[in-house]
Amino acid sequence: MLQYVSPKRRSFYQHSQSYSHAPVSYPTPILLLCLFPEKIVTIALMGETIPFKNLHSREYTGHKKKVHSVAWNCTGTKLASGSVDQTARVWHIEPQGHHDCPSLKVGCFCGFVMGKLKILNLKGHADSVDQLCWDPKHADLIATASGDKTVRLWDVRSGKCSQQAELSGENINITYKPDGTHVAVGNRDDELTILDVRKFKPIHRRKFGYEVNEIAWNMTGEMFFLTTGNGTVEVLSYPSLRPLDTVMAHTAGCYCIAIDPMGRYFAVGSADSLVSLWDISEMLCVRTFTKLEWPVRTISFNHTGDYIASASEDLFIDISNVHTGRTVHQIPCRAAMNSVEWNPKYNLLAYAGDDKNKYQADEGVFRIFGFENA
Repeated sequence: MLQYVSPKRRSFYQHSQSYSHAPVSYPTPILLLCLFPEKIVTIALMGETIPFKNLHSREYTGHKKKVHSVAWNCTGTKLASGSVDQTARVWHIEPQGHHDCPSLKVGCFCGFVMGKLKILNLKGHADSVDQLCWDPKHADLIATASGDKTVRLWDVRSGKCSQQAELSGENINITYKPDGTHVAVGNRDDELTILDVRKFKPIHRRKFGYEVNEIAWNMTGEMFFLTTGNGTVEVLSYPSLRPLDTVMAHTAGCYCIAIDPMGRYFAVGSADSLVSLWDISEMLCVRTFTKLEWPVRTISFNHTGDYIASASEDLFIDISNVHTGRTVHQIPCRAAMNSVEWNPKYNLLAYAGDDKNKYQADEGVFRIFGFENA
């Protein structure tokens, strides 16, 4: 995870061009031939059928300072944003008319119509809201991690904080276990805390002797992943947190991780400007994505697991086909990106960065890509 202001951290803004690498490519067949006892079944890989080049972004304003994190709820109808202005906002999005668009049945959002937009402001933190995540089983519960050392659980139906835990350091990473029972939090001191959501009390605490960045569970909740400043991904069993594997993923620090919603892969973004794709069962690298030239800050799989978005200080977001490794679209940006996240139901990509206005003040905006009209 991007560690925004801590003087302790190695700055990947400054030395990102110092890593040299040769692009890694793997020959990917257009057709997979699966042999069965009585016949050969030819399976065509998913074509790049989504008309990305015809889609547009829309801008949403409201925060007073830059946005560090964006996240969709499990139904894809609410988007939350966390900001340096010490607040989180929830944008209630009601899709209208999409059931009549045949293309939506295959995941295209070209006909999406934005319904009435409702905005809820969540106030209470005393420092930047660095990351937030929704309960994967409840569309109205969201957890926020802040530099004020607290983690808060909010019910957006009331707009109030329902649970709060004060931890030992400035919190920068947070993620839910896929069944919604536990929340894992990482801080600037490389300490991991896992909270039981029902009681909102710590059940695990572990301090690491190396830089720990973004964290994640696999889709079954049986494995826990930590990206590290050593260029590795540490794989732990859960709930024991016993070491299972150390994946030598990159030649520089690993900053971010995303889990394929289909459970096949995990992807890692690194300071060496590469995104690597790993088979989650074999712990083997399948391919790398090489379009970015700066340290990778944020990555996300779409809801089908067929596309991956990645972003950095490059002034574009790369969208690549997971199966072929090819770039299918690039979204232009005006600033370095802090967070990208695909909607869990549709091909809508939310993204936020260090955008500034003409007076060089934070704009406090985020955008959503995937609309037929801007």
